[in-house]
Amino acid sequence: MCIQKESGKIEKREYHNRSRRERDSGGEISSLATDIDETERAVRGHWMIESYHWHLDVTFREDGNHTLEKQAAYNLNIIRKLALNILKIAEVGHCRLSMRKKRYAIGTNPEKYLEELMDL
Repeated sequence: MCIQKESGKIEKREYHNRSRRERDSGGEISSLATDIDETERAVRGHWMIESYHWHLDVTFREDGNHTLEKQAAYNLNIIRKLALNILKIAEVGHCRLSMRKKRYAIGTNPEKYLEELMDL
């Protein structure tokens, strides 16, 4: 039996051009007795990992990969994570691009970006 020791309300606000665009809230129940700072770090850490996995799926379609060999799947996952981290710090073009568009731009003309990528 789980006894509730803590409950809280999480409110998310998104801003677009300095004006409030969206407001969302949710609840959180925990059996751990923790302070607000520790809970905030845990929640932010969880969503940072979720965001990372979302990027892996959207940028590289990782969920659609059906590699049967375990070692090959593990190796491909490491390569995708390395590529994602490179895409995060690489500057492609003059405007801000999504990860997928960066991947596409570098893939269509690798010679153009090779020197910059090697300097990372």
